[in-house]
Amino acid sequence: MSDDATEQNGSDGVTPGGVQSVDRAITVLEVLARTGGSTVTEVAAELGVHKSTASRLLGALESRGLVHHPSDGSKYQLGFGILRLAHAIPGRLSVVAEARDEIRSLARIHSETVNLAVLREGHAVNVDQEMGPSSVSTHDWIGSLTPLHATSSGKVLLAGLPSDERAHVLRTQGLPALTARTITSRKQLERQLMEVAARGYATVCEEFEIGLNSVAVPVRNHLGTVIASVSVSGPAFRFTEETMADLVEDLKQAGLRISRRMGYAPLDDPR
Repeated sequence: MSDDATEQNGSDGVTPGGVQSVDRAITVLEVLARTGGSTVTEVAAELGVHKSTASRLLGALESRGLVHHPSDGSKYQLGFGILRLAHAIPGRLSVVAEARDEIRSLARIHSETVNLAVLREGHAVNVDQEMGPSSVSTHDWIGSLTPLHATSSGKVLLAGLPSDERAHVLRTQGLPALTARTITSRKQLERQLMEVAARGYATVCEEFEIGLNSVAVPVRNHLGTVIASVSVSGPAFRFTEETMADLVEDLKQAGLRISRRMGYAPLDDPR
């Protein structure tokens, strides 16, 4: 193709019509994901195009295994090719890398210490940390093993476990008292974990260390499984329950953005 022709088609050699076709093909996949299955007529209506255009799009996607049309002539559905593409993603994603910018932003905005933790061998392991400008502590928590039952990150990770796995972890690790405020009752902890799962965050007031409060939210992967937690912690004299309540929505949104980068797509996502 000549330079003149390339310029007519676009600076990168992609025609406007080609971009539109790609956009429509992606929309078809989104429609099938949302509906679970659609006819050519329904897809055409969603796209606002003629049935012949919708049929060509579906045919092209079917030839690549991204769309499946059952032999009985029922509705088009997503094909197994989607799974092949999706399975190639998680192994390439690093939760530390995907969370880095969010952690920095939270620390800067809220002026406290922010940690990213994952579950390892019955403990919450801090794998990244950012200290805010007002942080009074210089303790480096990266690599530290912290108890699940007495930290906000740990409670988020516990709440995300299947009941049998959670029971095994609690039996193995026990519920030792670290301060006078540590919850050591299994029944009381289970009730609290149900609340954590329902409201989407956990708070801890001096349960792990006297003078230290924290709040944490989950990070999920493409399957919706809790794979990490993001917490904000600070001195109890300043980082009060009221302060934590004020920032929890901001923290939840940060956790959701990280989760989306890890492939998570909540059912009520308006996008």
